[in-house]
Amino acid sequence: MIWIALISAAVMLGAAIAVITLRDFYSALAASTVVSLALSVLFVVLRAPDVALAEAAVGAGVSGVLFALTLRRLGAKGAAEDE
Repeated sequence: MIWIALISAAVMLGAAIAVITLRDFYSALAASTVVSLALSVLFVVLRAPDVALAEAAVGAGVSGVLFALTLRRLGAKGAAEDE
């Protein structure tokens, strides 16, 4: 079980760094969703399935969809195209 927690923490750390460094907004959004899903896996390992389900539904599902719709509505394609 400790290995699953360590792998999940490493995935979260890598995806969080990707969120900060990526220039494309949709790629950063996808990396943010990966952070949330890895956190859900960590909650399952910590034997909190109700919290894991809420994190997966709200953190990855609803938030990701709302951010994607907001980016689409604003017409944001990425910071690299603005320069």
